[in-house]
Formats: sequence, structure tokens, C-alpha cells
Amino acid sequence: MCISPSTYIAAFLFLCFMGLMYLISLYDISLTPSQQSPTEKFLSVFWVPVLFMVPLLTMRSLAEERRMGTLATLMTTPVTAWQIVFSKFLASYFFYSLLWVSTLLFPVVTQMYLPSVSADARLFDVHQMFSGYVFIFVSGAMYVAIGIFSSSLTRTTLVAGMLSFGMLFMSIVGAGLLASLPVTEGSGMEWILRPADYIQTFRHLEDFSSALFDTRPFFLYFSTAILLLALTTLVTEAKSA
Repeated sequence: MCISPSTYIAAFLFLCFMGLMYLISLYDISLTPSQQSPTEKFLSVFWVPVLFMVPLLTMRSLAEERRMGTLATLMTTPVTAWQIVFSKFLASYFFYSLLWVSTLLFPVVTQMYLPSVSADARLFDVHQMFSGYVFIFVSGAMYVAIGIFSSSLTRTTLVAGMLSFGMLFMSIVGAGLLASLPVTEGSGMEWILRPADYIQTFRHLEDFSSALFDTRPFFLYFSTAILLLALTTLVTEAKSA
């Protein structure tokens, strides 16, 4: 994964985009009084790079192994399908986390080169930074698992990337669209609002940014990640048989 060109493309595009978003956040809070920190503002658009970064990081993980015929060879070694899948997941998740950790340098760079802005106490709001990044790492487990699962379904990396993008879009944006549906009482569709509200990504981000650590998002993201990795293991065993 680390020597894949798509990995470095994902890293470059991610850092460029998030750096630009951070500059826009600094400019925004300098013009408009706000209780939000620059970090909180730029994390609110976390889903945009995730939609493109995760597919680029994961699309080659299993699809490329199947295309080159090395997956069947791996299965003949003293390792299980679960170990192969989990190692692919850990490698992608580590790099995903590393990219987000690197954005913590943005406030440091700002303090070095923009001293007029660094005087603002919100630049280093530790509580908001900590809670926001906890959400990024917790939700990232599910997003990376989605990418690994998508890669296991095909031997074509491009198709794996498209599948991953579509599934990520539905998991991040789809729930918000469902929750905003104009459902009227007595229409028989009220049941969909509660689960849609429960899985709303942006609601979770808002809660975490306010330092509201509910156990439900932890359970949602980690249990979904485990389920997807289990399904990926079953698919990998079936495809290599």
C-alpha cells in the first residue's frame, strides 16, 4: 500500500485541500466573530477529502492482489484470510490516521508565519481539537473498512474505487438526506427518521466538537467496521477458493 502511486496522490491532494481549508477558516474567523476554532471549522469539511482519499488508499488493497494472482498464493501460506484482511485494514488505517495527524501542524505553522493570528486563543483550543480528532479517528475505522470491503468485491482497482466512493457517499451524506425528508405524521414513514438521525455523520461531528462523548457513535463505527471486515474475510475466502 505504501509504495502505491495512488497512496502518494491521495496524501498530496489531501494535504493541499485541508491546508487550503485551514487558511479559509483563519480568514473567516478574522472577519466574523465566532466561538469556533479554526480547527473545528476546517474539520467540518472532513467528508470531502474522505470521499476521495479513502478510495485511493484502499482500492488496490485486495483488488490488485486478485488481479495479479497473488491473493491465491497468500492463501496457501500459514496465514488466514482474516489476518490478510486485517493487515490490509491496519496499513490503510495507519496511513489515514497519519495524514490527519499531520494536519495538527497547521496551527504550528500559523503561529510561526502569521504571528498576528497566533495571538487568538482559539488557534490552540485543545478541547475542541482533541474531541474533533477523536471523531475523525473513530469514524475513520468504518470508512477504511468500507474501502477494504469494496476492494474485495472486484479485481479492477477503478471499479473498487468507484464502489468505495459510492458507499462512502451514502454512509456520510445519505443519512443526512434521509433525516431531512419531509415526512408527515401518519404517512407510515416516520420509522425511518429515528435510525437516520442515529447514523447522521454530521450530528456525530457536532456532538464530538462540543465534547459530548456519547457511546453510541463509538459502537456504530466500530461495530460496522468489524462487520465489514468479517464480510471481507468471507468474500476473500470465497474468491480465492
